[in-house]
Amino acid sequence: MSAFIGNLERPDQYPIWDEPAETLPRAELERLQLERLRDLVVRISRVPFYRDQLNHRDIGPQNIRSLADVRKLPFTTKADMRRQHPLGLLAVPRKSLARIHGSSGTTGKPTFVAYTAKDLETWSTLCARFLVAGGVKPEHTAQVAFGYGLFTGGFGLHYGLERVGTTVIPAAAGNTRRQIEIMRDLAPEVLICTPSYALTIADGARELGIDPRALPIRIGHFGGEPWTEDMRREIEDALDIAAFNNYGLSEVIGPGVSGECPARAGMHIQEDHFLVECLDPESLEPVPEGEPGELVITTLTREAMPMVRYRTRDIARLYREPCACGRTTMRMSRVTGRTDDMLIIRGVNVFPSQIEEALLRVEGTTPHYLIEVSRPATLDEVHVKVEIHPEIFSDRMDRMQTLCERISREIQAVAGIRAHVDLVEPRSIERFVGKAKRVLDKRGVSEQES
Repeated sequence: MSAFIGNLERPDQYPIWDEPAETLPRAELERLQLERLRDLVVRISRVPFYRDQLNHRDIGPQNIRSLADVRKLPFTTKADMRRQHPLGLLAVPRKSLARIHGSSGTTGKPTFVAYTAKDLETWSTLCARFLVAGGVKPEHTAQVAFGYGLFTGGFGLHYGLERVGTTVIPAAAGNTRRQIEIMRDLAPEVLICTPSYALTIADGARELGIDPRALPIRIGHFGGEPWTEDMRREIEDALDIAAFNNYGLSEVIGPGVSGECPARAGMHIQEDHFLVECLDPESLEPVPEGEPGELVITTLTREAMPMVRYRTRDIARLYREPCACGRTTMRMSRVTGRTDDMLIIRGVNVFPSQIEEALLRVEGTTPHYLIEVSRPATLDEVHVKVEIHPEIFSDRMDRMQTLCERISREIQAVAGIRAHVDLVEPRSIERFVGKAKRVLDKRGVSEQES
């Protein structure tokens, strides 16, 4: 890993962007959250969708006496947003809006999210917090290789970087050769993109005869898709950078919900702006601290389109113990999967991230893979196509068979399923500039379609 940003073993030596807010004593932070939660209940009463549910439950701000009372409030889901399409969840007049973003999800129909000018100021501040926590400085230059448009990632990080004072190169997504040319011409120290695209850039540099470790970037802030600790090490080794994780989602605000500090022991949640629960996705009861559950997020300060107990479908863990960096906010683990991308294979719950973890335990494999699930008869079958490094690829069947068996054993150890492993040549699996598509589930495809 590059030493460019200093010694990561001393996280207390790094600056904190908004020290009064990020280091509030726990009791003061919870008092602020409660005050903002009561105010939120007043504000959502202007939204017909929420007003009807509050009236049905006979709930008002007087019923919110502790943070635990958030459980008296209704959940909000992606389906609710679609039913309120396009802007039925607005809590302010349309004329008060400064910007509208959107998320297409998997259905192709966007769900729109709106912002007032104050929302945009809050958003840029939240992004500035985790960027600074991850070593970004005003004197740096950052290359943003996220898409610009309805997607929140590009604009969120862009304005967060400008808030820090960093010079921004809005390279946008795609055209990997051009991304590399920009890096060599303008020498940015910071790269912003999805983790899978960071590896695509490394692959692209090698194809051009360039050592990816010789590129000028030294810090990476990656989000937009789940990724493992093994993938972090792969990225850091390939590009000689320090890689930081961040989390957010369009429905809540975009990037900025949480991000890593130099301790990299979980992502600090911006608790002065978000109240986060971790619930069992079936019972919807809180899970014990440190256990995996579905993140449910309530926005405490968002003006245009507040979200109450939004079910993210993201699976993660929450931690409250003190962090070495000095921040007092609760931390969340990496997202290990989603309740709606979880595969059930012969009764076993499997997340794509588990397959990735298994692959990266085997020397010679890459994080580029595709999981194909089918049901040719009565039982599910799983085939995992795996790219391997060029120097490992061989025409000797015995070597390839041994590697397949090793990968299959690791998948069984990590995910608890037996999978057929197909080794494929480097760069034969499709690359994506946004979220990588990891699963092709053919079980729901009709015979005519297949």
